Amino acid sequence: MNDSKTELHFLLILLAGIAVLAFFIFKPFIYALVLAIVFATVFQPIHEKTLIFTRGQKSLSALLATISVLVVVIVPLAFLGTQIVQEASGFYSSITDGGGSAELSSGVRDTIQMLATFFPVPIDSIDVNQYLEQGLSWLLQHLGPIFANVAKAIAGVFIFLIALYYLFQDGKKFKTAIVALSPLSDVHDETIFSKLELAINSVIRGNLAIAIIQGMLTAVGFTFFGVPNAILWGSVAAIAALIPGIGTALVILPAILFLYMTGETMPAAGLLLWGVAAVGLVDNFLGPKLVERGMRLHPFLILLSILGGLSVFGPVGFLLGPIILSLLFALLEIYSLINKAR
Repeated sequence: MNDSKTELHFLLILLAGIAVLAFFIFKPFIYALVLAIVFATVFQPIHEKTLIFTRGQKSLSALLATISVLVVVIVPLAFLGTQIVQEASGFYSSITDGGGSAELSSGVRDTIQMLATFFPVPIDSIDVNQYLEQGLSWLLQHLGPIFANVAKAIAGVFIFLIALYYLFQDGKKFKTAIVALSPLSDVHDETIFSKLELAINSVIRGNLAIAIIQGMLTAVGFTFFGVPNAILWGSVAAIAALIPGIGTALVILPAILFLYMTGETMPAAGLLLWGVAAVGLVDNFLGPKLVERGMRLHPFLILLSILGGLSVFGPVGFLLGPIILSLLFALLEIYSLINKAR
């Protein structure tokens, strides 16, 4: 004789056990799958246009949309990541060996001495090389393994592209299946999906897009005005752009002072103008256009989510951290709506 409650409990235990096993099966590919979901959401408008262009041929339109992600995102990121690691490695070697760090240390120390005339800065307690070594060591520790293990990176990209292709092609079927299995009402399920889509688009097209653009403009300015390791410092500026009120000034101002203290007065003035005109105005003009339709998160929370994401998930945390934070606020909003409806 089968008791209905006993049968249900047994089924739930069996389901939980199989779900745990399934998680460990998919665990090696979890980051690739999550990123595929993110980019499938962000590039959905591109997929819709390719669907119109191919006259409704799902396979061909999904292939074209996947190729567009490969060309627009993956290839540039691979090149950029390689350049960052190379510049960081070279810079780290020059700092640790002491051969190429004399000019940098001298410029930074002269800048500190100049600031000491206005502020009580304890110069003797500041070890420039030590701080630079620690920062670059952290960067190499997190980015280096990705490019050191080429086979693993290629396998991850392959899984990402395959998953992205099928999400473009069969995304609606996956969504329908999840809604059918969910214990929530269809209305709440649709609300969760719409909020999740809004959260992803807000993070990628909003805060992160602005930060990346500012980082790119910083790298361009550094290259033009002769600041070494421009791509490395541009990537640092992209992260600094998320700090409220200060942003890229944390990277640009020291570079301006460095150029000035090393006798490069005109390049220093040019970089100052570039920082104000090109980089600084992005927030005022482009920023509102990118985030006006999305979820508005405080930049400080975005910064913490990125730093925490990098610490927990590695480089992919640069995307996952803010997205998880946005999803948390979206689910809290849905919970509030459900609670009020009761």
